[in-house]
Amino acid sequence: MNKRTCLYDKHEALGALISPFGGFDMPIQYSSIMEEHQAVRQHCGVFDVSHMGEVYVTGDEAESYVNHIFTNDIRNAPVGKIYYGMMCYPDGGTVDDLLVYKMGENEFFIVINAANIDKDVEWMRQNAEGFKVTIDHCSDYYGQLAVQGPEAEAVVEQVLGLSCKELLFYTVKTIDVAGETVIVSRTGYTGEDGFEIYGSHSFICDQWDKLMASGRCKPCGLGCRDTLRFEVGLPLYGDELSADITPVMAGLSMFVKFDKPEFIGKDALLKQKSEGPSKCLRGIELADKAVPRHGYAVLQNGMQVGEVTTGYRLLSVDKSCAVALVDSSLKLGDKVEIQIRKKTFPGTIVKKKFYDKHYKK
Repeated sequence: MNKRTCLYDKHEALGALISPFGGFDMPIQYSSIMEEHQAVRQHCGVFDVSHMGEVYVTGDEAESYVNHIFTNDIRNAPVGKIYYGMMCYPDGGTVDDLLVYKMGENEFFIVINAANIDKDVEWMRQNAEGFKVTIDHCSDYYGQLAVQGPEAEAVVEQVLGLSCKELLFYTVKTIDVAGETVIVSRTGYTGEDGFEIYGSHSFICDQWDKLMASGRCKPCGLGCRDTLRFEVGLPLYGDELSADITPVMAGLSMFVKFDKPEFIGKDALLKQKSEGPSKCLRGIELADKAVPRHGYAVLQNGMQVGEVTTGYRLLSVDKSCAVALVDSSLKLGDKVEIQIRKKTFPGTIVKKKFYDKHYKK
């Protein structure tokens, strides 16, 4: 049986379409994916992301431990900074992509993907041997809201009364609300400005009610969360990252700091980067309105050269596009075809970012 978030009853009351995702029954849409997508691009939308996992790492060697399992470099990171990166297997394959929040000296809050929670926590504990750290799996305590869009700052400040104006992109603060410590970060997964709020189930339910009563933001499901992240080139674990797709193949080497003394997977990733991967992720723009889907074959001169990881008719730019894992010999401007059922449709290799991001720097 799938798990449910603390907001499940509220989604049902709003008539949301519910479907399994990452081991949870989650809202896919309320009105329509297009309406919700445009609300985030133009105004403000709110997502229940309480299915995400959270882990606290503390202890005298917390920094060196996190740096050991994480591809990015958190050495001498300022308190309040957030880092994106991956945990990798020794062969360079991706365990998960995650956010690391530096909450204090030797105190790190790590956010992991819902479908990977059990696997990730086991991996973290397995690789903590020899480090003086405490790993506290606190996913069952936290609920999480993502308030996203150009009006997100005003909504969080005015509707929720949470001070956030001073936060820069990828920074975090804690706020005391009626004796509860609440975490607010300027982060998101939509390409727009926005905030993610972590607190107890009762706190998150109260905030949801305030947002709905205000009329200033639209409830949004995971359907538009996927179209929003795809348009701006953000990866989804299981599609653009996996045990078989390394950060180098995914074009995410900027989040892999090879100048660190060591981290799990470093040798394999360094070898792959220096030699060049055999396959990599590329964007494809179709000339037709046909919609490519995960797993569809990418062809060149009648030969399969890869397959689609994600594809959509993009709502913000009205084009059919895909990201695909293809032979790395394919370059920008090259012509390919995508097999959609029994027909093939011509396309061009383009950059993976189909729409410009609008983060607050």
